[in-house]
Amino acid sequence: MKSYGTEKIRNVTLVGHGSSGKTSLIEALLFVSGAISRQGMIEEGQTTTDYDPAEMERKISINDALAPCEWDDHKINFIDTPGYADFIGEVIASFRVCEGAVIVVDAVSGVQVQTEKAWSLSEENDIPRMFFINRLDKENASFDPIIEDLRENFGKSVAPLQLPIGSENDFKGVIDILENKAFIGSSKATDEADVPKEMADQVNIYREQLMEAIAESDDVLLEKYLDTGELSSEEMIKGVKKAVHSKTLAPVLCGSATKSIGTTELLKEIIRCLPSPRLAGEVVGVKPKSDDEEVRKPEENEPFSAFVFKSIADPYVGRLSLVRVYSGKLNHDSHIINVRSGKKEKIGHLFYLRGKQQEETKDILAGDIGALPKLAETMTGDTLADEKAPIAYPPIDFPEPLVSVAVSPRTKGDDEKLGTSIHKLLEEDKTLRFGRDKVTNESVLSGVGDLHIDVVLEKAKKRFGIECTTAAPKIAYQETIKGRAKVQGKYKKQTGGRGQYGDVWIEIEPLPHGGDFEFVDKIFGGSVPRNYIPAVEKGIRESMAKGIFTNYPTVDFRVKLVDGSFHPVDSSEMAFKIAGSMALKKAVLDAKPVLLEPLYDIEVMVPDANTGDVMGDLSGKRGKIMGMEPIGKYQLIKAQVPLAEISKYSTELRSLTGGRGSYSIAFSHYEEVPADIAKKVIDSSEKVDVEE
Repeated sequence: MKSYGTEKIRNVTLVGHGSSGKTSLIEALLFVSGAISRQGMIEEGQTTTDYDPAEMERKISINDALAPCEWDDHKINFIDTPGYADFIGEVIASFRVCEGAVIVVDAVSGVQVQTEKAWSLSEENDIPRMFFINRLDKENASFDPIIEDLRENFGKSVAPLQLPIGSENDFKGVIDILENKAFIGSSKATDEADVPKEMADQVNIYREQLMEAIAESDDVLLEKYLDTGELSSEEMIKGVKKAVHSKTLAPVLCGSATKSIGTTELLKEIIRCLPSPRLAGEVVGVKPKSDDEEVRKPEENEPFSAFVFKSIADPYVGRLSLVRVYSGKLNHDSHIINVRSGKKEKIGHLFYLRGKQQEETKDILAGDIGALPKLAETMTGDTLADEKAPIAYPPIDFPEPLVSVAVSPRTKGDDEKLGTSIHKLLEEDKTLRFGRDKVTNESVLSGVGDLHIDVVLEKAKKRFGIECTTAAPKIAYQETIKGRAKVQGKYKKQTGGRGQYGDVWIEIEPLPHGGDFEFVDKIFGGSVPRNYIPAVEKGIRESMAKGIFTNYPTVDFRVKLVDGSFHPVDSSEMAFKIAGSMALKKAVLDAKPVLLEPLYDIEVMVPDANTGDVMGDLSGKRGKIMGMEPIGKYQLIKAQVPLAEISKYSTELRSLTGGRGSYSIAFSHYEEVPADIAKKVIDSSEKVDVEE
């Protein structure tokens, strides 16, 4: 593949709901453009972009995949994205490096949850978009109702550029409303024809709607349209590009990916309507280690800069970094700098990727997308730049994980291998978290959803040979006290020779939440020798870490060591350590002990129609509703809920809202557990009896 100038490049993300046909559409576009010689089928596991074993097995897209093709002396870098909410991080990353989006809509199902999310992301990223109504050859497929569905959800900017000829099994082509021509047949053998007479009235209706949308993007065209009620075909063709760029028009195209109908017309409209990197304009970053704004133009003669939007951890070839070059030119023998780490990177090879296929190139120009192998210091979200003119682009704002599982290796002794494998997967998926919970002593893997977690564990097995068992993570409860107590801890043991003797009196009292622990030495007159006092504190600290009446740590209290006694021969550090431990256990049980649980702030975005159901559900989870805020057709519900009640909330909210609800959580504070629930937790904690 030759190098293309910035104005000849289009970077386009294909987005939409799962099973709307994005991967099949990519396959058809690659085929008709000559990038591949055979159009693969998802059912046979032969598509270019679903090459990961997990994707072929599940027959869904899981990862972003690059799919460049050449058409009409232009290069289009397509990114095939997943359509399931669990992999939304991949979709977010694709929007970061593209100037345009094609939102694929199923002609049977219409607007679905991820259709709405795709539109929202295009709004957030200020990216022009167009719709492609796919699968018009399927049973129960429709066009006009889908258009009404799109307009109801996304406004009057939605306007068809094309109309289908026929429907379901009789679907055979499309009409170009701008050019008033029909294109009949598959894209490898398309015949140009006149618009069918029986469709002339329908074409005129939609042409009028399109004309109005185009006129609103340009003052000159609007003035003529208001004066004459008409725009010429030439004016409309010229105006449609400006209207799409200004986002006053979201054009709708249509076709069938599997029959390859409407695909060449889609390629033509992508080149005509969506902006090149040059037209999209300069990119803004900051100077390293400062907040001073720095700007790069998408020009080859600018200093080099690029952004790493995805990493692939391959167990055989190592890490592969997918980069979007924003300015300058990257050569295969370049020396560049990782702006985050300040470390230099030597570029040995450069690739264009099409699925898993690598095509080596000598350079990647401004505006283009490629892949760099085996970079030592570089991760997703990093900026690469010319050492003499560094710039830092903002990282991608990935969603925080919402679902967690405790994982352990199926084979004993594989703990280190498990950690190594998961951390390699963390390099390519920034929506994952993995770590050891210090309270429960579990290895916890967190992701966006249950499917996300399942796929990650499948990858660990297939790539690195590590099998895992999973369980619901334990809740990190805490113990504390509400009262005061003064007790004695006395350890005396005689075994015939030298014995053990340690005797302490302590006072215990509560501290405010977050006060942790304080140890106060109040010994006067040497009742406990100075050299044994640290041992007393150590015994107390070890006991509080293990918990007194459960297996959870004891927090937020003060211990005063006020008295004691010793034996000149039998006393030892060990004896006083045990005495301190015994005293704490007795004191906590005498000082009105209670169990604390973590409460989380939760923000739930739900459609207006589901607000009551969601609020009722949160209240039933012992949640406290803190407030509500209307946002368009949605309500943002703010609440505080115990973590124990929302461990499966992702699945529950999806059920309550038909998949249209979303939420985020953040730790707030610890609070006392109600007595009936605390009893169940304590009974199940399997704590050993307090030592007497």
